[in-house]
Amino acid sequence: MTDFAMSVGDDGVAIITWDVPGRSMNVMSMEGFEELDALVGQALADEAVKGIVITSGKADFAGGMDLAVIARMKETGGDEPARAIFDGVMRMHAVLRRIERAGMDPKTLKGGKPVCAALPGTALGIGFEIPLACHRIIAADNPKAKIGLPEIKVGIFPGAGGTTRLVRRMGVMAAAPYLLQGKTPDPAGAKAAGLIDEVVPAAELLERARAWVLGAVGSDLSKEWDRKGYKMPGGTPYHPAGFQTFVGASATVNRETMGVYPAARALLSAVYEGALVPFDTALRIEARWFTHVLLDPSSSAMIRSLFLNMQALGKGARRPQAPDLSVKRLGVLGAGMMGAGIAHVAAQAGIEVVLIDSTQEAAERGKAHSEALLAKAVSRRRTTEEKKAETLARITPATDHAALAGCDLIVEAVFEDPAVKAEVTRSVLRHVPEDCIFATNTSTLPITELARASDRPDQFIGIHFFSPVDRMMLVEIIRGQETGDRAVAKALDFVRQIRKTPIVVNDARFFYANRCIIPYLNEGVRMVAEGVAPALIENAARMAGMPLGPLQLIDETSIDLGVRIAKATRAALGEAYRDDAVDRVLFPMAEEGRLGRKARAGFYAYDDKGERQGLWPGLSERFPRAAVQPPLREVQDRLLFAQVLEAVRAFEEGVLTDIREGDVGAILGWGFAPWSGGPFSWLDMQGLPEAVARAQALAEAHGDRFAPPRLLREMAERGETFYGRYGEGAAAQAA
Repeated sequence: MTDFAMSVGDDGVAIITWDVPGRSMNVMSMEGFEELDALVGQALADEAVKGIVITSGKADFAGGMDLAVIARMKETGGDEPARAIFDGVMRMHAVLRRIERAGMDPKTLKGGKPVCAALPGTALGIGFEIPLACHRIIAADNPKAKIGLPEIKVGIFPGAGGTTRLVRRMGVMAAAPYLLQGKTPDPAGAKAAGLIDEVVPAAELLERARAWVLGAVGSDLSKEWDRKGYKMPGGTPYHPAGFQTFVGASATVNRETMGVYPAARALLSAVYEGALVPFDTALRIEARWFTHVLLDPSSSAMIRSLFLNMQALGKGARRPQAPDLSVKRLGVLGAGMMGAGIAHVAAQAGIEVVLIDSTQEAAERGKAHSEALLAKAVSRRRTTEEKKAETLARITPATDHAALAGCDLIVEAVFEDPAVKAEVTRSVLRHVPEDCIFATNTSTLPITELARASDRPDQFIGIHFFSPVDRMMLVEIIRGQETGDRAVAKALDFVRQIRKTPIVVNDARFFYANRCIIPYLNEGVRMVAEGVAPALIENAARMAGMPLGPLQLIDETSIDLGVRIAKATRAALGEAYRDDAVDRVLFPMAEEGRLGRKARAGFYAYDDKGERQGLWPGLSERFPRAAVQPPLREVQDRLLFAQVLEAVRAFEEGVLTDIREGDVGAILGWGFAPWSGGPFSWLDMQGLPEAVARAQALAEAHGDRFAPPRLLREMAERGETFYGRYGEGAAAQAA
């Protein structure tokens, strides 16, 4: 079985079709590159072939390179991993360069054959780098399709010529959003931006591609950078306009990445240096910087967590053995923002939804939330009016629990009060089938306690969504003490249906994600009380790779929420409660109405539209700055160790049972320093002995909350790493 096949029509056009067997989406392997190269060579050598169209046998063109192949590249190099990576990348360049030159004489630019890429749907990564090497790119008018180079999001950059070609095609400034941010517009947006050449009706795609090939003449048969007199759009680094562009690009990259993402810096270096030399030399420079990135532990960690681990979890690595339990009819209790969001993503996935609230008006408002999101998607051409109507028709607003008859999964998202949840649970179970799984969307209340309201605790489970539901990719599935495997399998199948990434954790206060993010927030508040400059706290967090500083994140989630959590935690822990210093900051602010962004007053000041205007000046008056400020590294250590030590404790205690879920959940759930690959990858990168030493120093200076857990100390003494010991999903207790 092969990934590529070729047929030659009576008109002399060779159609090379990419169709990887057994995969819903084409992905490229090194063997696939060899097949493509062989077919291109065959078509170029055949005098009967007038030109080539490269397309896909699937609904989409390609999802990119198989990153497992990239991750293994350096492993094949033995003592010379850099050489193995560089040689492998240059083999890719040779294949794409052969497509690009298409048999033409390099001096006269004559004798070549036209090559057209015909994209039926999504074309990402290498799936767009191949079209960039073709002489024309035609895409079907498919609003669901995405086109671009998103590699930067997983810790690398386009290394098969995509960086060099896109910059030469568009110029540095125009290419920047697609290289440095990984933007992937739909075909219409890609055409408007200049990424592709033409958008045509889907039914006419191959016909239009054939017609272009048969009509191509002259400059159609070569790329602009291969022609004499080519000038880069916007100018090269030593051109007056280009100089300003490159200076600005460097500042922008450092502002956006805070210097912690090696791929962004390497990409900019490849672009800058490549712009000064001929095209083929620029490809070699790109390959060298790509090799440099792949050898960086940060990129390896990001690839592992954001691709390999996510892929394994998405395919059911943690699913108990059970028949397919896909959801047919979903009941959602509570039509507030969470309930409405859950109903929306389920309906989008083709699931019938009954959305229940106490009044019909409230239930209708919940459905209106979905209508507003879909209207925005239509305006941005991400869906159609027909699809919008189909999705909305799947949501039935109601007030009577009897409407839940026939539901095979219930997700309860009512007010965070055990008594309210218990009353709703008992009422609903009178109306649903015996085998219906009941899930609660609580973010803090213990699942085992809530399950007491059910006479079927084995069918009771936690499914914790993050807000906003339509945008957050993580879903935390929580096993209660009596939760059965069938309930876990049902929850995992549901999360797969709505195309989100699940992690499975055992029941404990705050579960996993909130358990780790709360210490981060609290540490930031503690430092405010100690007189550490708030700007130092916030900037130290961002320079460590956190998307938001702790004070800004508290404002976004609301200070009164923090107060409610603190009160509930104090009530549960009694004398063991240790966050009084945090309460002395948060409680007075809440009493004064400084509740965060929603109140336009919090740790930050806001204008009338709710836009941040800088840190609230009153902070420095209430908590005077200490005469001596701590070093940046100490502030960063306090903020990061507050999170990673809690992650280790969660793993040690069996709340978290798979470090892969711990890393993926940390990045997707609360944005833990994505450059690091997650807390366990971060610890491996630091070296466990060094991490233990730094944690002990923090404990001596700031308290026992930084004391390294027993597991971390034992592993450090043995010279182990988390991925060396637990990388295949083994649980800590079994080690």
